[in-house]
Parts: sequence; structure tokens; C-alpha cells
Amino acid sequence: MEKLNRSLLTNGFKFNDSLIIGNREKLPEKVIQFGEGNFLRAFVDYMFDCLNAEGKFGGGITLIQPIPGGDMIRDFINEQEGLYTLIARGNENGEKVVNTRLITSVNRCINPYVDLDVYNDCAKNPELRYVVSNTTEAGITYKPEAYVDDKPQDTFPAKVCNFLNLRYKAFDGDKSKGLVFIPCELIDDNGKALKECVLKYANDWALGADFIDWVETACTFTSTLVDRIVTGYPRPEVEELKEQFGYVDNVIDTSEIFHTWVIEGPASLAEELPFNQIGLNVIFTDNVKPYKKRKVRILNGAHTCSVLGAYLAGHTIVRKMMADPDIIKYLEIALNDEIMPALTDLDYDDLKAFADAVFDRFKNPFIDHKILDISLNSTSKFRARVLPTIKEYLALKGSLPKVLTFSFAAYVAFYNGTEIKDGALIGKRIIDGAEEEYPIKDDAAVLETYAALNAANDAKTPEGAASIIKAVCANISFWGEDLNEIEGFTDICSDYLYKLSTEAPADVIKSIL
Repeated sequence: MEKLNRSLLTNGFKFNDSLIIGNREKLPEKVIQFGEGNFLRAFVDYMFDCLNAEGKFGGGITLIQPIPGGDMIRDFINEQEGLYTLIARGNENGEKVVNTRLITSVNRCINPYVDLDVYNDCAKNPELRYVVSNTTEAGITYKPEAYVDDKPQDTFPAKVCNFLNLRYKAFDGDKSKGLVFIPCELIDDNGKALKECVLKYANDWALGADFIDWVETACTFTSTLVDRIVTGYPRPEVEELKEQFGYVDNVIDTSEIFHTWVIEGPASLAEELPFNQIGLNVIFTDNVKPYKKRKVRILNGAHTCSVLGAYLAGHTIVRKMMADPDIIKYLEIALNDEIMPALTDLDYDDLKAFADAVFDRFKNPFIDHKILDISLNSTSKFRARVLPTIKEYLALKGSLPKVLTFSFAAYVAFYNGTEIKDGALIGKRIIDGAEEEYPIKDDAAVLETYAALNAANDAKTPEGAASIIKAVCANISFWGEDLNEIEGFTDICSDYLYKLSTEAPADVIKSIL
């Protein structure tokens, strides 16, 4: 069987009729991308591929490994001359949808730790215009380091500063050769944070006022919000997919259908990158924050307020949880009656469309999203995703939101262990009459707090449940405030915790609907 490569695009190879193939030519490189991982290839590179297919961009992408190692992925990408297959699968309007696309927008992958001169030459490319990145949340950080030119800098922002300095020198400060940065790291104001770090390095290395002015005036640093579940290499299906495709692809990528990219930057970018003109859900705006709030409160909030109670009720996978009519009703109340009404500063129709899409995303038949994976660090997640809505709803309506308040008690009930083993608190739930253990993962201080509280109090008594709830609510390090001061909150949550500890959790969930 032939390996995927660009010769297949021109030698008459018979591709499947269902495979979408856009531009078949290798295009000049206009994009540098720090990150060769699954997410960017299923998100950014897919979108540029769609633009190329419509004749609205005409540019290729060079991938850069942001850290040493991982050469196997680079080698596979280069062996396939940048080509790979993307399978987007999910629900749309309640129907299963599978879109398979051969991505041709990527040209090559460079490891700067091995090919420094080749990497540096990218900075001198006159056609280069955009820099995309996904170097994890820890990637955009400032750490003092000396200027070097015989190896890559340690931090990503230092690499960017060095790269820009090479470009500045190569084009004698020509302001038309400035670059547009579109970072995808999941931190607030990612573009602004990247720019601040770059300017710190420029000052540390005494690169001069003219260079700093060029960075400030010729380069654009956008802030973004990205949203797409990417499931990566489909290892269990690979042999079957090879037979289906008729070629060997060692870097197949898979994702959900849904995607949203919000880019905060100058209005001219919408003309340069007309993603939204070809049906892609890309939003250009002068303020990304409302869209982040929408995602955190609706998508992430729906996860956090539902999965812990659902797990105690016997569910382990999100899509299977969504086959439970009581969980569906629970989420409908949470989203439509409690979360959206509290988001008074956002457009209702936009919120409704986004919330409706959540149900299709949670039901995706191609994704086995484990609830225990979602439960990681639930304390900080509840503080960021659910607690603000509870407080805003109370201020607006004068009463506590029923489902979201219950979800706090479910969170406490989920953290029900007394023993910490291998860095996890060992919780227990009842499945078909038998006790089953599960690992609870959070910050060590959180786990130690719960272990001590549960050892000292019995949640199967009203008094014990109340003591646990009061102590958790009073923990300012968890919440930044004393939640006992929220009128009625402690009493309601204490009652829910007692019921969750003494009755079948599924029955307790049903009782609040």
C-alpha cells in the first residue's frame, strides 16, 4: 500500500469519492506555526486549507517544533510532504455527520533544535505574514534568559523575539514586513501576554529603540479564543482506515465537527483572512472577552455542573450520560433557566444557539469523553465556571438557582474519600449495590482538606453533612470568599449532601427536576 505523499495528488491515484481534497499544489509559505500537535492541525491548518480550496489565501504553512524531542511526528509529516487526513465527526441537528478531508495546507515541519539555519531562514521569507502558536498554557511566560544565536531560545516568547529581530535585520526595518501573531494558547489575553514578553526580551537584550518601535507598530498581536474537541490519532481504527483510504497515513487526525475561533484584532484581518466568508465559524471582534465568558459559563459550566452528580449516579462517559432523560432535563434547566438568564450582557439568540450546540457536542457518538478526566481539578473549575453564575442569578432573581446549587453539593459528595493514595483521594460510589472506588485528582491541599473533613464528619447524618458543607464553604483559599454568607446556600447544600450520601444519587437528581 502506498504511503501518503504529494505525488498521489498528480499521478492519477484513485482517492475515495467521499474524501474532500482542496488545493493540490504546494503553495508559498505564508504561515509559521509553533506547534505540530493534533489540535492545531485539526483546527488552524484545517481552516487555512479551506481558504486555499476557495482560492482566498494561496499560502502554505511551516510547522515548528516548540520544544526538543518529538521527532517522530516531524519525520512522519515530512515523509508525507505535509499531507494528512482529518476526520471530523459528530452530531449536527441530531444527525451523525462524518467529514473526511485531505489537508494540503502544510508544507513541512522544522525542528529548530536540529535545523537551526533552516528555521532562521524562515524569518527572512518575504512572503511570511502570520505566526500561529499553541505551546500550552505555560508557553507564554517570561523567564530571564541570555541572548544566544547558536541555538533556539528556551521560552517561546524569547524565540519569537529572536525570530522578529532576525526579520527586522533582514528587511532593514521595513514596516511592511511585520507579522501578525494569532496565538491559540488557553490563557486570557494571549496575544497581549505574548507581546509583553517579547518586549521584555527586547529590552533585556538591548535590541534598540528602533526594533522595539518596529515590533510595536509593524506587528500585530491578536488575542483569541479557540473551541474544538480534537481526539487525535485514531489508533484503534487505523488498520480499517488504511483499507478505506487506500494509502498509509501515519498522522491521521480526528476531531468533532463543531469549531469556533474568535480573533480580537484590527478589522482589516477579516478581509485578509476571510474565514467567515466561506462558512467557517470564525468571529473577528474588538473584544474577545464576551465570547470567552460564553464558553466558560455555558460549555465548561455545563460540564462542571453535571458530570460529578452523573458519575455518582452511575455514568462514566459523557455521551452515555446524555442518554439519561433525567440528565438531559437537568442540563436543560441548568442552561436555559439558570445559566443563560444570568448572562445579561450577552445576546440571547447567540447564547441560545451556542447552548443548543452543547447538547449535540455532549452526545457526539464518536467521542468517549471520560467523566473522571473532566473531574480533574474540579474545585478551581467550579470557582471559575459555576460559582459566578450562582451569584449573578441570585442577584438578578432574588433566589438561588436550583440545579447549580445542587451541583455544588454534588461536587462535595464526589470528594467523599478519606484516604490519599498515589496523589489521588480515593472516593467511593455504589454501582448495582456494590461499592466501587475511584480516584479524585486535584491540588494536594484540596485533597488533604477533604480527607480530613470526611474522616471527622459523617455525611450520612444531617449534622455531619452540614459540618462538611459549612467547612468547605468557609474555605476562602478555595473560593476567594466565604460562601456561608450567601443567604440560604449552606442549608440547601447541606440537605442535598445528606440526601446524596443516604439515597441513590440518581433518585436525588430526579427529585430536583
